[in-house]
Amino acid sequence: MPKNDLQGSLDLLVLKTLSQRAKLHGYGIVQHIQRASDELLEVEEGSIYPALHRMEQSGWIASEWDITETKRKAKYYKLTRAGQKQLQTAEQSFEQLVKGIRSILRYA
Repeated sequence: MPKNDLQGSLDLLVLKTLSQRAKLHGYGIVQHIQRASDELLEVEEGSIYPALHRMEQSGWIASEWDITETKRKAKYYKLTRAGQKQLQTAEQSFEQLVKGIRSILRYA
């Protein structure tokens, strides 16, 4: 398995989350992933913010400062066109990974 599979999985989760929402701040992304996975997946703050920064540097997401529901200033993220393309690629890669793992599990 490639070293960056965990990073790729986090990218996939974030990009998919942002494809379903107009924009979200980092904590909102974490909350969505946890709720959507029935609390099976937990993303730490130490992982989400470096990932968001990296994805923004790659041009997959864009950000802007706005006010939260609780009247605090927060950076909100949204998916870009390049991010939509990356999401498609990441989904295909994930499906291939799952297919490969299923094949091995059936074989073993």
